[in-house]
Amino acid sequence: MSTSEPLVLAFDTSAAHCAAALLSGSRVLAAAHEEMGKGQAERLMPLIAEVLTKGGASLSDLDAIGVGVGPGNFTGIRISVSAARGLALALGIPAVGVGTLEARAEGLPRPLTVIDDARRGEVYTQTFDGDGDAPDGPMLLDAGEVGLVLSSDRVTGTAAAALQGATALPPAMPLAEAIARIAARRFRVPALPRPAPLYVRAADAAPSRERGPAMLPSS
Repeated sequence: MSTSEPLVLAFDTSAAHCAAALLSGSRVLAAAHEEMGKGQAERLMPLIAEVLTKGGASLSDLDAIGVGVGPGNFTGIRISVSAARGLALALGIPAVGVGTLEARAEGLPRPLTVIDDARRGEVYTQTFDGDGDAPDGPMLLDAGEVGLVLSSDRVTGTAAAALQGATALPPAMPLAEAIARIAARRFRVPALPRPAPLYVRAADAAPSRERGPAMLPSS
């Protein structure tokens, strides 16, 4: 594939889904999102291959990889982060880790608080100020406590609609596309750190019983 624009592949398995998007400059060439409670390890690489084929590209065409690093499902996060690291190493390109809550906020007006369902009556939350910065990292709260710490009347995320007294905004774009757009802005940053899982509920971070995804050939 020949293009003058950077080609970025992004994917995410941080919740009950498997999602990927291929971005050339500002244009989405292909994307897919499949809901699934398990099986992401087996599905991720075939889904990536399908998105690349639909977008008319191969792994060797990529300039960068973006990956959702959480917070979210621990096994799912490990699957996608491991895949991103492996692909980046094999292809000799940068991989950019993007927080799930930051991706939810992409393209929406600020200030804004993202509220995602963490199950067990809890939520993940993070606030982005008027400049788009997040003064604090993601927090894990009881769902009933969110209103006590809310600093913005605009909210978004998978648990935002349940919050009373705030304006719930729908996402500006699919999650994988948001990760790709953020990664496209960052992949040239010097000394970019490797993607690493963002665990907020540390007690659940047990070793995974799932095998990592099998790698695709680079061409």
